[in-house]
Amino acid sequence: MSSISTVDSEMNSESGSSIWKNRVESWRDKKDKKKQVVKESKAVKEADHAPPEQLMEENLSAEAAHPLSRIVPIPRTKLTSYRIVIILRLIILALFFHYRITNPVDSAFGLWLTSVICEIWFAFSWVLDQFPKWCPINRETFIDQLSLRYEREGEPSQLAGVDFFVSTVDPLKEPPLITSNTVLSILAVDYPVDKVSCYVSDDGAAMLTFESLAETAEFARKWVPFCKKFDIEPRAPEFYFSQKIDYLKDKVQPSFVKERRAMKRDYEEFKVKINGLVAKGQKTPEEGWTMADGTPWPGNNPRDHPGMIQVFLGSTGAHDIEGNELPRLVYVSREKRPGFQHHKKAGAENALVRVSAVLTNAPYILNLDCDHYVNNSKAVREAMCFLMDPVVGRDVCYVQFPQRFDGIDKSDRYANRNVVFFDVNMKGLDGIQGPVYVGTGCVFNRQAMYGYGPPSLPSLPKSSSSCCCLPSKKKQEKDISEVYRDAKREDLDAAIFNLKELNNYDEYERSMLISQTSFEKTFGLSSVFIESTLMENGGVPDSANSSTLIQEAIHVISCGYEEKTAWGKEIGWIYGSITEDILTGFKMHCRGWRSIYCMPLRPAFKGSAPINLSDRLHQVLRWALGSVEIFFSRHCPLWYGFGGGRLKWLQRFAYINTIVYPFTSLPLVAYCTLPAICLLTGKFIIPTLSNLASILFLGLFMSIILVSILELRWSGVGIEDLWRNEQFWIIGGVSAHLFAVFQGLLKMLAGFDTNFTVTAKAADDTEFGDLYVFKWTTLLIPPTTLIIINIVGVVAGFSDALNSGYDSWGPLFGKVFFAFWVILHLYPFLKGLMGRQNRTPTIVVLWSVLLASVFSLVWVKIDPFVSKVDSKTIAQSCISIDC
Repeated sequence: MSSISTVDSEMNSESGSSIWKNRVESWRDKKDKKKQVVKESKAVKEADHAPPEQLMEENLSAEAAHPLSRIVPIPRTKLTSYRIVIILRLIILALFFHYRITNPVDSAFGLWLTSVICEIWFAFSWVLDQFPKWCPINRETFIDQLSLRYEREGEPSQLAGVDFFVSTVDPLKEPPLITSNTVLSILAVDYPVDKVSCYVSDDGAAMLTFESLAETAEFARKWVPFCKKFDIEPRAPEFYFSQKIDYLKDKVQPSFVKERRAMKRDYEEFKVKINGLVAKGQKTPEEGWTMADGTPWPGNNPRDHPGMIQVFLGSTGAHDIEGNELPRLVYVSREKRPGFQHHKKAGAENALVRVSAVLTNAPYILNLDCDHYVNNSKAVREAMCFLMDPVVGRDVCYVQFPQRFDGIDKSDRYANRNVVFFDVNMKGLDGIQGPVYVGTGCVFNRQAMYGYGPPSLPSLPKSSSSCCCLPSKKKQEKDISEVYRDAKREDLDAAIFNLKELNNYDEYERSMLISQTSFEKTFGLSSVFIESTLMENGGVPDSANSSTLIQEAIHVISCGYEEKTAWGKEIGWIYGSITEDILTGFKMHCRGWRSIYCMPLRPAFKGSAPINLSDRLHQVLRWALGSVEIFFSRHCPLWYGFGGGRLKWLQRFAYINTIVYPFTSLPLVAYCTLPAICLLTGKFIIPTLSNLASILFLGLFMSIILVSILELRWSGVGIEDLWRNEQFWIIGGVSAHLFAVFQGLLKMLAGFDTNFTVTAKAADDTEFGDLYVFKWTTLLIPPTTLIIINIVGVVAGFSDALNSGYDSWGPLFGKVFFAFWVILHLYPFLKGLMGRQNRTPTIVVLWSVLLASVFSLVWVKIDPFVSKVDSKTIAQSCISIDC
């Protein structure tokens, strides 16, 4: 292992822009030569009569020219009725608000005003969520056509290379066995081995992760050939051997049973080794960890250590037991030093971008969380059907796969599967400018990562400054820079340009644009890395020396490398929020790229989700806090990216929705409190309904139901998934989203930062055992309080109705229905509090009862929303009573 943290760059011996000009010129010459060869071959074909062999080849090429994918539109009958009902609902909403605003409730004006404000916000939120689903589409891929086009028999595979990124931080929260299964599933993918590289980022610099990866590399020598020989799915051993299916189905090789039994035994031995490493790593020795050769582990201090890289497998590494080459496996731990901002996961991913560019430089990058294994070995081929399509792939920045999960209870109590988002919202976005990036299971175009715009963007106009009548070169330089700056239109002002735009400038202008200085300011001080960014089709120069590349790779992961560069601002994963995925995808869409949503029949990737209530709420809190951070940043979709005019309006609506949804928690908490207030005070937020008002309310409820039914019809989502999504929208809204808003405001106003908490990936040994684990958190208090005050309100309402007589039962119905609506939505939360023993923890009950009691006493004392009755009126009413 090399633990060099800094290496002198070649830059020190290379000065001026002439070197860069020569590099770019040679790069363009290669492209021109390729074009010339293609033209000459076409001319020969036209001039000569084709022999039979050539005719066969032409037929084959004609067949290979078929599209690699196609759009499967939603049936017109389903989509038209869906859109009509949306418009009807919009009209009914307008009439509803006209009625609500023109018919105030004077006896409870405060309650009425609060409810109207909340309802207006809910309507605004619905519009942001609904209209990006206006043009949903499905897609279909043709993997056979991909092979026919790029994998000719007897020729080397022409498929593009892919660099896999796997990120991990804490091996005690993210068990090494789970990470090992993810790595094994990557190494066994159905893709040419020389085109696959797997980079594992250990941001915690843990020796446990390093040693478990070494064991994984050794076990891969047996596992990978077994997977490819028998074509098994999935190719993560833990999940393959735990399947409760007939594993002999479609297997015809006589040796399969014997080899499977031997492989299962080998895997169990591998698990024992990993478990032994985990047990050993539970307690750190006082003198720190020591490697096998007796030298201290460089990462003993996870916050102060040099950069580390270890290549385990690959062309120069160990082969499998059958003598075949294995994909490259690289361990990476970037340098950490006190006083530097490391930017958490986004910084780790950017370090992997640079390391992979230096060592392998595949044109595409696929990033996975450590707990998301490859469930479909052909997933990479599915993505390549879009990215390598010469028509479709030109403007595609990434292909996003839906997230699917193992180990979730059948009822999906806390909506962990997010089916409505992945099967409804994302399909809608795919019909506009593409799905948002969700942090994992995504294949990126490396050029898009570097901040370049898509090839289809219009070229910059030739600057008039090239005219000979200009007074001086200095003036010429200024005019060119102004044209370039204007073309990027204010907020797209990175020191980046489209390589195709070089053709529009003369020699002097080109040398200015591609000067060494501009590259260094953007990409950092590494000539090897900068040269890799100019290689559109990826690859490493043949003359590259492996030891030199490792040294350069160590250099690009040094903690000071990103200082005064565009990393995290305009290129790579974008900094500024703990939900870096939203920002990264948003910046790409603003530059004019589009993304693709790929949903193969067999899920491409599967992961684990936090299925107990506390962990789930903390996960949602982290997502919501990231959205609040973006809202208060310069990248807020409400004002960022208008200058370029490249982000479509419905796509902007979707991004606005992703950053404003946490603020819905404020009106939601108020609205969920209103039923209890109405029941306790005997007032209501709606006046006595006329016939017209009754029809209006009925129409509103019917339109809501019809939109949901038609949405389920075209998307294929089940009604239970929709209901769970609605329930958890309320649960998360009155707990995690509420806390996220206040934490975000504290961070903005007072500078209080929030620590990023890694969600634990381990689970109970029993099936769904983790579902019943209870962990105390303050997030549980607001929803519990709402449940208690609504139950108290229902009891008080019925008591009042029993005492008041028959006439009071009619008005009571609306109030009780309102309260039960809240309780029903919070029911999964209530079950989560009860746990396995159906017992709510005492501390939650005490806090919630205390809050509910204080609220009730303050309410009785202040009585703010109910109109006051004059004491003289009371006295007169008492006198007029006929005794």
